[in-house]
Amino acid sequence: MDMPSARRSPETGSSPPFRADHVGSLLRPPELLRAREEHAVGKISAAELRAIEDEAIRGVVALQRDVGLRTVTDGEFRRASWHMDFIYQIGGITQVPGHLTSRFTNPGGTITFTPPAIRVTRKVTMDTTIFGDDFEFLRSVAPAGMTPKLTIPAPSMVHYRSGLAAVCDESVYPDTDEFWADVAAAYGEQVRRIGALGCEYLQFDDTSLAYLNDPAQRAYIRERGEDAESMHLRYIALTNAALASRPAGMTVTTHLCRGNYRSSWVASGGYDYVAEALFSELGVDGFFLEYDDERSGGFEPLRFVPKGKRVVLGLVTTKRPELESKDALKRRIEAASKYVDLDQLCLSGQCGFSSTAEGNALTIDDEVAKLRLITETAAEVWG
Repeated sequence: MDMPSARRSPETGSSPPFRADHVGSLLRPPELLRAREEHAVGKISAAELRAIEDEAIRGVVALQRDVGLRTVTDGEFRRASWHMDFIYQIGGITQVPGHLTSRFTNPGGTITFTPPAIRVTRKVTMDTTIFGDDFEFLRSVAPAGMTPKLTIPAPSMVHYRSGLAAVCDESVYPDTDEFWADVAAAYGEQVRRIGALGCEYLQFDDTSLAYLNDPAQRAYIRERGEDAESMHLRYIALTNAALASRPAGMTVTTHLCRGNYRSSWVASGGYDYVAEALFSELGVDGFFLEYDDERSGGFEPLRFVPKGKRVVLGLVTTKRPELESKDALKRRIEAASKYVDLDQLCLSGQCGFSSTAEGNALTIDDEVAKLRLITETAAEVWG
């Protein structure tokens, strides 16, 4: 299927997010999963595990190069979880036993479990550069012409799942505005430090702003006594404060996700509820948006995307191995271009392939085929 020719610009052509991009996490190879299990029971040391991780990351960097991507990540290979491995390293945050059940849905049924929770035991600070060593290693092995990207959870993730009452009490934060300010300042320090290490492409992964499109999730926020109708505005302000002093030359994107665990999800609903504020007020350069099935709604909310912002359409599912057709992808890109200029659009997978170490129900060969589909389709659409 032919597409209208894109009006190319230096910004979208040579800087991230790229025409063909990806969210970040990738399926762990069996030898890495085995090494993590052996380390957990004391069979290998932390140094031995890190050496195995290094080798696996070299391999996944080559995979990304070979499929034609210009973005390179470490696949999040050193993490068990896309977000909690980061959040538990923030100063003042402690892991505690969980009490809330997570419920993920897939066509075959439901997965439920109770993950650990967080508790703020002192003022929130950024005491170390989280994932700093990991990013430096990635940068050292990134091929010429590829841009290393670091993915971290958005600051809203410190709050969303449990709410303020569960996260901290008045003995630590008698003034809740101080809590929000400290979270923003801690993230701002992380952004500054990672920029000093040479990071030019940073991504905030955010389930909260996607979940809030779901009426059931807004009901959950109301039930715990918080303002569900304006929570997205609070989170937008929080992220903007965290990015207020980001280094010059750093591209920042956000990925909105409705849940991604073993090919299952949590929330449904289009972007309509948050779209106007999200696209017009959030101070990022681009938005990675899930658009792989009917749970994501239509493209109409993209009418609020201003000039100069980019939208990475997550049209290729990372939850199932079946390969989409190029013609179908091109038709959907064309449909999206009725609401936002084609030159502002890019293509990616709907989410990562492995938001947690378990990964989605695909093989690495399936993953490679999906990534090649993204790069080939993007080349045919944009040149």
